[in-house]
Amino acid sequence: MQNPHPPNDPHGDVRAQPPETLTGLSTAPKANAAAGVSSVLRAMSYVWREMGITRGVKAMLRLNQPGGIDCMSCAWADPDEGRNMAEFCENGAKAVAWEGDTDRIAAEFFRRWSVAELSQHSDFWLGRQGRLTEPMVLRAGASHYESIGWDEAFATIAEELNALASPDEALFYTSGRTSNEAAFLYQLFVRQFGTNNLPDCSNMCHESSGSALMPTIGIGKGTVALGDFDEAQVIVILGQNPGTNHPRMLLALQRAKRNGCKIIAINPLPEAGLMRFKNPQEVGGVLGFGTPLADTFLQVRINGDAALLKGLMKHLVEAEDRHPGSALDLAFIRDRTDGFDNLAADLRATQWDPLVEQSGIAREQIAEAAALLIHNERIIACWAMGLTQHTKAVGTIQEIVNLLLMRGSIGKPGAGLCPVRGHSNVQGDRTMGIWERPPEEFLNKLQDVFGFDPPRNVGYDTVEAIHAMHEGKAKVFVALGGNFLSATPDTEYTAAALRNCSLTVQVSTKLNRSHLITGRRALILPCLGRTERDLQGGKPQLVSCENTMGVVQSSQGNLEPASMQLLSEPAIVARLAQAVLGSRSSVKWSWLVEDYDRIRDLIQNVIPGFDNYNQRVRKSGGFYLPNPPRKGIFPTKSSKAQFTVHPLPENCLEPGQLVMTTIRSHDQFNTTIYGLEDRYRGIHNERRVIFMNADDIRELSLSAGQVVDLTSYFNGQTRVARKFIVVPYDIPRRCAATYFPETNVLVPIDSVAQVSNTPTSKYIVIRVTP
Repeated sequence: MQNPHPPNDPHGDVRAQPPETLTGLSTAPKANAAAGVSSVLRAMSYVWREMGITRGVKAMLRLNQPGGIDCMSCAWADPDEGRNMAEFCENGAKAVAWEGDTDRIAAEFFRRWSVAELSQHSDFWLGRQGRLTEPMVLRAGASHYESIGWDEAFATIAEELNALASPDEALFYTSGRTSNEAAFLYQLFVRQFGTNNLPDCSNMCHESSGSALMPTIGIGKGTVALGDFDEAQVIVILGQNPGTNHPRMLLALQRAKRNGCKIIAINPLPEAGLMRFKNPQEVGGVLGFGTPLADTFLQVRINGDAALLKGLMKHLVEAEDRHPGSALDLAFIRDRTDGFDNLAADLRATQWDPLVEQSGIAREQIAEAAALLIHNERIIACWAMGLTQHTKAVGTIQEIVNLLLMRGSIGKPGAGLCPVRGHSNVQGDRTMGIWERPPEEFLNKLQDVFGFDPPRNVGYDTVEAIHAMHEGKAKVFVALGGNFLSATPDTEYTAAALRNCSLTVQVSTKLNRSHLITGRRALILPCLGRTERDLQGGKPQLVSCENTMGVVQSSQGNLEPASMQLLSEPAIVARLAQAVLGSRSSVKWSWLVEDYDRIRDLIQNVIPGFDNYNQRVRKSGGFYLPNPPRKGIFPTKSSKAQFTVHPLPENCLEPGQLVMTTIRSHDQFNTTIYGLEDRYRGIHNERRVIFMNADDIRELSLSAGQVVDLTSYFNGQTRVARKFIVVPYDIPRRCAATYFPETNVLVPIDSVAQVSNTPTSKYIVIRVTP
């Protein structure tokens, strides 16, 4: 059954996928180190080109500085003190330049280009057209967007929402860029409207991490602070590419190495940022070879992490059996945990052969890595989407918890769990209540503070929301930021779902493909970017974000807005709430957004840990939210951390099939494409490539540079992505890698992680054919 998703386009022949056009691949040897002077030159060149020198310098000098602009790229933590003058990375600079673009999109642009014509261009081209400057509407049956006033835009949304048979027929999506203040108002509006349908980008990334950590340690976040990296003896990095996705993490790894820390890197691809770091703010990083990072590199097969982790733990148990007291922290296990005996019995019963076969790592290599863990107790484990987007992702992450609990490496300095978030405030949005499964205590607090009874039923997550639109159960889709179509799986299915809506609304700064795949009617609401000055009631406002280590800090833009017609995200939410709810809400929406301190006063009344919010957020470095496991306190039902037992994932491939994982290039952030270069991997001027093992290329009678089609297989269905170029690469046998979002079309909507329901974008079974 091929691509079981019929088109249903209310606005003509509009492409859901980027055009299948090859742009002219050239290759070079892959880099052996991340960053360096070339990174600085490329970042500055991009900033000057997009923003101009004066404007660019003005923004960059405030980026990640106290009282300045919190980077809208990754969520890596800032130093508590002693920040560099240039406290940003190459991709952070690109994110600022992309938002600070001096080109503009106004009504004339949309008069020139129909929606169908725009869809024939690449995502890279769409993003380079400039900043959106005024509200636009795509009316029913129209081929072009046209201008609309803000009042009419909000009235249109109110008309659609209030005409629904049930509030649960509406969906309210959130991107990780959204500030705490906007997110809190948004969830408050949505729940006063009457639904918990608050899918967000976390559903597609670290939902598996939260689902794994909450029942085992009592909190759905990591347990380390940035300073712990300075004290760590071993850092284990799994399924993560810090050189591209979290480059400022390299500074923490460099400091750790200089303090004597050992680094174990576990990944299918030997990424430059795992191997060596050239710090561009040091002479050695500019003129020398930089700092070696990974002491041990374990090139695990795709989806082989669980087998490898089980192998490491089995070695620890066997060592403990031979020499009691030598490999496990027995006092910690006895006093702070439950369930170890069941885990130990499972490990003893597990045979070595399947662990070696599934992981692709020799038993001797597993033993060497395990020895580092046995001889050190301050261990940090970091991971990202390479682990979270698999069917057994939750169980794999709980194996990490098991491993650290065996060594007593949670709740002490220099040790703990570190899920590295990929978007600047995705963690903060969840803290603010952006969740389809809100805790009862949170809803009760909303009821106490605001005097209404919030809905208690579970809402739709991202995958469920797509199904609901496709089945006609959801009819209005509102997105507070993001590029929903390009971020989600099964592109054609998702496109058909969006086209089935009566209205789709996108709050955005720049043009993307989600503006082109719409419901019967569509609105684009342009908002201020984080770099821009936000004046409300004549006063400059600040917003706040939470980073990956639970630190809340302020962000205040200093650039002139791209247009006088732009509204801030909090202002958009407030005006939307007023238009939709009217007298049904007692909240003084317009009064709240005259001064964001008023919003923060409400947040501190609802959410624990935000006492004296307005005072503390203005302090240099912000403030830490409560994190009991960081102190060795586990707020589980038993007040102890929980060991868990999991079977090995199954990897069943037919002859000729490969497992494909999706990855980012070095020239992109999430769905935002900054350029066509992936210089760390030696790829230039092309995105439609497939990285394959050279032996697999020969076995399948293919050749380097050959143009191929990719077909995915799931539950009797096939999906096809055409015109990709074969690139030989250092990747395990029967594994392959491609860039997303180009291959999201291959990710089945129903292939999801157990428990978390996260799409399995890191495990897609494919065939490669000429």
